[in-house]
Amino acid sequence: MVLEGSYSPWIVLLSILIACGSSYNALSMNERLQYHSFFSKNFWLSLASIAMGTGIWSMHFIGMSAFMLPVRMGFNIPLTILSVLPALCASFLAFYIANLVRRSVLTFILAGSIMGLGIAAMHYMGMAAMEMEARYTYRPLLFTASVLIAVIVSIIALYIFSTLQKYMSNRLVKTATSIIMGLAIASMHYTGMKAIVFYQLEDSVHVHHSPHMNVMMLGIGIGIVVAIFLGLSGLSGVFDKYVNYRFNYIDPLTRLPNRRLFEQSLKADSHQALSIIHLHGLEKWNTGYGYNFGDELISMLAGILKNSAASRAELYRIEGNRFAMLGRPGDLKTIMERAGKAAKEDIIIQEQRAVLEIISVLAEKQPGETAAHLYTNAIAVLHHPSITYMNQIIVYDPSIHTYNLEQKLVMEIDEAMHNGQLYLVYQPKVMPGTGEVHGVEALLRWNHPIYGMLSPALFIPALEKGKKMFDVTDWIIEKVCIQAAVWKKQNRPSAIAVNIPGPYITSPRLVKVLLEGINKNGIEAENIELEITETSVVNHIEQAARSIGEIRSHGFSVALDDFGTGVSSLSYLKLLPITTLKIDKSFVDDVPHSAKDASILEAITALCRSLDLHVVVEGVETREQVEFLMKMSDAAIIQGYFYSAPQTAGAFESWTESFVGGAVPAEVL
Repeated sequence: MVLEGSYSPWIVLLSILIACGSSYNALSMNERLQYHSFFSKNFWLSLASIAMGTGIWSMHFIGMSAFMLPVRMGFNIPLTILSVLPALCASFLAFYIANLVRRSVLTFILAGSIMGLGIAAMHYMGMAAMEMEARYTYRPLLFTASVLIAVIVSIIALYIFSTLQKYMSNRLVKTATSIIMGLAIASMHYTGMKAIVFYQLEDSVHVHHSPHMNVMMLGIGIGIVVAIFLGLSGLSGVFDKYVNYRFNYIDPLTRLPNRRLFEQSLKADSHQALSIIHLHGLEKWNTGYGYNFGDELISMLAGILKNSAASRAELYRIEGNRFAMLGRPGDLKTIMERAGKAAKEDIIIQEQRAVLEIISVLAEKQPGETAAHLYTNAIAVLHHPSITYMNQIIVYDPSIHTYNLEQKLVMEIDEAMHNGQLYLVYQPKVMPGTGEVHGVEALLRWNHPIYGMLSPALFIPALEKGKKMFDVTDWIIEKVCIQAAVWKKQNRPSAIAVNIPGPYITSPRLVKVLLEGINKNGIEAENIELEITETSVVNHIEQAARSIGEIRSHGFSVALDDFGTGVSSLSYLKLLPITTLKIDKSFVDDVPHSAKDASILEAITALCRSLDLHVVVEGVETREQVEFLMKMSDAAIIQGYFYSAPQTAGAFESWTESFVGGAVPAEVL
């Protein structure tokens, strides 16, 4: 006797919603593969696979709970649990293949087939786990159709997912994709159920009017487990963002904001004064009593500063033995006095008596200066030979402190180049639409043996004033050509941009150095791009145009940097034969919240398209900025901390090996 079953519409709807919701969650987990994260990419791949696999599994059994036959129904629990494995394995392999950098149509067919067969295998294992007072058989055509539906719709869903992966940060696109994937799961399940014929032998008919309670309880239990898992998956994403923020923006020892947040606050140009508190003799304590002792000294000073600052200043730890405060001059001076008084008292650490030897520097914003000058001025005080480290409070005086430091740096630059104190770091430039690394920008760093890491904003103006930047630029070009040759042999991105001082662009010496560099190292001119600022050529625009034309005739690219910060910028696009336009960070900081800045960006990219120019947007640091740039008609090349901070050559090589191309990789930090 053939048995006819019926469905509960509400539970059917619930099963479909769970399939779509699990697919959405899996796509969200997979999305985090595209950027650097506290957790490894395998963690997110596994989590996405578990979300997808358990979604398929739970949808099946909740769908079974919706089906009511007039017989007792139950499940073999071990086989029921085991049936989740095909879905988990298939999901993992499908997501792994779909995330490969090199993909083809065959890739999607393979991944979709694996996913579809995994769905089918899980379904029919689940059916085999049923225990009931009835027998069943399958209609061959519908059975085959159910498997083909699972495979074909999975291929389509994974193709859409992979092709539109750069838009997965858009909730509408991700929702549509998850609905397609959810419907693939549901359509296979209910087609498979349609393929089953339930029957009883007439001599053993036992009719019941409701399913066994175990079926309903199983469905409810699975629903609860899935809800818990979805919640935990969501929390893991929030936790990951929190950990990344703490890891990249907060000093782990003192729990104060670190140098990156300090630099961001400084660039906001909203502060009138800066104070730097320098702890002297830390290396002596570390050597004599160990690094734990030094850490306790740092923590002690941080506690003193926190208590003294309260809420009247922004406090940061900017280096190993330096803190910084931003605020109003009067408030900072009061805090410095309180901290200096507290630091004079003896402290006991690990049964050792110690005295904090600190110097506090106060720099007030001078007329016509921006907040960026505050740091330069404060550092000039710290490097002045007249200071002592016995709890002094020194106010920056431009007539005393600036010239001495600048002169000293100019005198030491040759030694710095020779001894390796001067070195280059590289910041990637990424095409967000394809995930391709377009090239890098070479940036100069100076690790001074006495003063530590010097800010380029400090030493580059000093070298320009001291007429040493031409020599330093020649050194940079030499190092860049050597590095480009190495990366070219390794099949890594080898297009490197070099910043060129304004006056040097018109010197015949520059062309000679460039040609010698590429010929000596066996690279092409296209491997080197020169970056000039619009403000540096404003006074000799016609001569600069002729020089850039000559440089371009040899095959080198030329980029106009910091576009929009000067005057008459549009006229430069007409006069200068450049190949690339770099949009200044100031136009990106408030995007997409500022409609005016957003409109400017869109207008500039449209203009560059008409002029056949590449566009690079600098200083991109947030997910929202990347999403906005990708929505523009012509997505620009992106450079900024969102993808990567400037890094050494070795670190960049490791980064390229682990970087998964995509539109939205790791929020940084």
